[in-house]
Amino acid sequence: MTRPTAIPTVQIDNDRVKVTEWRFPPGAETGYHRHGMDYVVVPMTTGTLLLETPNGEVRSPLTAGVSYTRLTGVEHNVINANDHEFVFVEIELK
Repeated sequence: MTRPTAIPTVQIDNDRVKVTEWRFPPGAETGYHRHGMDYVVVPMTTGTLLLETPNGEVRSPLTAGVSYTRLTGVEHNVINANDHEFVFVEIELK
């Protein structure tokens, strides 16, 4: 099954952080990737993301404004499991 691609917009990229806004139309995905830096995610909308991970699929309910952090090395494909656009801001720590 072919999914639409999530739309990244880099807002800041300097020697300390990279800040990217991610916009996911319904059903859109990032593509499978491994994080090369620690990062913080700030959801801008409320909804559920589907994560395809090495250990299987995980549903991740997120709430607008409720941030979380992950360490370098996380591997997954992130998919918008909602019937509406989902947006978050990712802050990578260099």
